[in-house]
Amino acid sequence: MSTFVEKLQLAAQRNNSLLCIGLDPDPRLMPIDDVAEFNQAIVEATSDLVCAYKPNLGFYESLGPSGNEALEQTLKVIPTWIPVIGDSKRGDIGNTATAYASAMFDVWGFDCVTVNPFGGQDSIEPFLNYQDKGVLVWCRSSNPGARELQDLIATAPLGGGDSRPFYEWVAISAAKWNSYGNVGLVVGATYPDELRTIRDLCPDMPILIPGIGAQEGSLEKSTMAGIDAHGRNAMVSASRGVIYAGNDSTTYPDAARQAALLLRDRMNSILNERNLGWPAETDS
Repeated sequence: MSTFVEKLQLAAQRNNSLLCIGLDPDPRLMPIDDVAEFNQAIVEATSDLVCAYKPNLGFYESLGPSGNEALEQTLKVIPTWIPVIGDSKRGDIGNTATAYASAMFDVWGFDCVTVNPFGGQDSIEPFLNYQDKGVLVWCRSSNPGARELQDLIATAPLGGGDSRPFYEWVAISAAKWNSYGNVGLVVGATYPDELRTIRDLCPDMPILIPGIGAQEGSLEKSTMAGIDAHGRNAMVSASRGVIYAGNDSTTYPDAARQAALLLRDRMNSILNERNLGWPAETDS
């Protein structure tokens, strides 16, 4: 059985892609009413362009039982070799955390989940214990209010006198929790300087980078700040800018494909300029 990291690396290599597409259905923006049909069309149009898909559970849960049914159908149409990230940012303690982990991995079958580490290591330990699954720790969010708490200067809890912004402590802690090699981070593209710092602290961990497109994160800056030394281990995530690139009920899949292709190829150009391109491209 392959691990999440192995599956991510294989999908990225197969598609020459660092692009993750967020499957976030919003009835106000969708050109058709059927969520499962909408998602299937997006997946079929883009599955050769991505390294991962990322359904955000909030969009499905807000639709009630029909939303959960749509998510179930969506997971069935995603090719099995492409990793799927359940974006839920779960975070709780004790048997509640255990139940959340079971729901995400055993029931839904996600390859990876996002978690909120505010409760400390024991609050995400049940997720970490699924050693073949990925656990992406919410480290630096992409929203404007991120600075309110995440930039607070904190002193090392176990002494030593070292003081850093809170988000740096999250990254350092996540690296310590990575006993099974299944931990990664979530860092917003809207904060490329902080992203670079976090990459320096965690040079080998996968990083999910949301905030491209509608949130106006810099594609070039975040790509260069987020990749590892080999130009890999970054999942640059776009949602609204891809899946709602077109609003016509018959041509929206083509518009989504073109938007995804543009993002993937722009990132690959950035990698190629720094001699970090994919082997298939380098040899051509």
